Amino acid sequence: MASLQSVTVDQVRLILSEIIEALESPDYAPKLDEAKEAAGNEMLKMMQIVFPMVVQIEMETIKRHGFINSREGIVQFTQLVREMERADTEVARLHSQVRAHYLPPVSISSTVDTSL
Repeated sequence: MASLQSVTVDQVRLILSEIIEALESPDYAPKLDEAKEAAGNEMLKMMQIVFPMVVQIEMETIKRHGFINSREGIVQFTQLVREMERADTEVARLHSQVRAHYLPPVSISSTVDTSL
């Protein structure tokens, strides 16, 4: 991959789809489910146990598309996705599917003031 500027929306969609496929594959899904069960609904445990597994799977996927296989590569990819999801609803949808694997469902009470 020559540069991040040359990455297209279609490529990002493809990479996100591959990440989701990997997360839901027979190789990883049972391990992730086990980790999620261990974390329960505690955000801190989710970030300690589940998030690193998801990031590892993301790194394995993005390196096949020319990103650096390191923390720097995953940061670059995530920044690219965040920029693209503002303009592309499919990128936003796929990215939220990836995040759903490590972010516990948040229930927002209607009695809480969210006007901040």
